[in-house]
Amino acid sequence: MKKISNIPFDGTPEQEAALRAVLAKLKDLPGGLMPAMQQAQDIYGYLPREVQVIIAEEMGVSLSEVYGIATFYAQFALSPKGKYKVAVCLGTACYVKGSGELFDELSKQLGIENGGVTPDKKFSLDATRCIGCCGLAPVMTINDEVYGKITAKDVSRILAEYND
Repeated sequence: MKKISNIPFDGTPEQEAALRAVLAKLKDLPGGLMPAMQQAQDIYGYLPREVQVIIAEEMGVSLSEVYGIATFYAQFALSPKGKYKVAVCLGTACYVKGSGELFDELSKQLGIENGGVTPDKKFSLDATRCIGCCGLAPVMTINDEVYGKITAKDVSRILAEYND
């Protein structure tokens, strides 16, 4: 697979073979594009431009259609994510209770900005909107673990739980 964008892409031949096998099964299935994209993300962990091009070509749709779906649905990521996906709710309830400071502290300690991933690919950081835990505001998640009623002072302790 050739490099298309300026973002380093480290896909393997095995991943590409798995992707093409998935696409071969789904290309003639009505409504198969969304499952194809979901499975592609399962294979790669995100949907780099190179993968979007293969999906578009194999599924017989335009690259803009694939990109439009990938950017519309929050389940899709266009950049690599860390082993531990950190998300901070910046919805109104969380924000007024200090999630902005919480996010800033995470950004400082991890050394990355919104949408970034640490060089060791251990952590990624994303700002999110309401996740439905307003009673626990401010809230952050790490993968499927929810941390509520926390402050910037709690960040070091929480991150230490993920030192493996």
